[in-house]
Amino acid sequence: MAVTYTFRPMTTADLPLIRRWLGGADVREWWGDPDEQFALVSGDLDEPAMDQFIVLAGQQPLGYLQCYRLTAWNTGFGPQPEGTRGIDQFIGESDMIGRGHGSAFIRQFVDEKLREGLPRMVTDPDPLNPRAIRAYEKAGFVRDRMVETPDGVALLMVRDQ
Repeated sequence: MAVTYTFRPMTTADLPLIRRWLGGADVREWWGDPDEQFALVSGDLDEPAMDQFIVLAGQQPLGYLQCYRLTAWNTGFGPQPEGTRGIDQFIGESDMIGRGHGSAFIRQFVDEKLREGLPRMVTDPDPLNPRAIRAYEKAGFVRDRMVETPDGVALLMVRDQ
């Protein structure tokens, strides 16, 4: 049976859940210090360039997804088509990792955005994170090149219409 994913806009009511997820070992491994990341994620609630979502599998909160306009903090991505957006995500519930949810909800989200006219979606996983790279590839992204980001070297991956 296929799972239906919903992307509910994140609110301040979700912050305790986000804090718990960021403290989990699987998220902390790739997102880093939970307190620092919580300050960034919670601080982005009022950022006009950032859309934040709680990903639900059926009715169950599963993870977090952020979709952003490329701005000054993404200059390392090089020239991109006008309107390109980036995404980052994590699965917060450890018992849901490794079950195909990541690639499935990423594909569903990006398919919707491309149907709405978005020219390209980009992401920049850590090149040492094979699980994330595999999930993005299964969601239709292709490896572009290594890029320098404020967080260090990353693998730029792209998905076009």
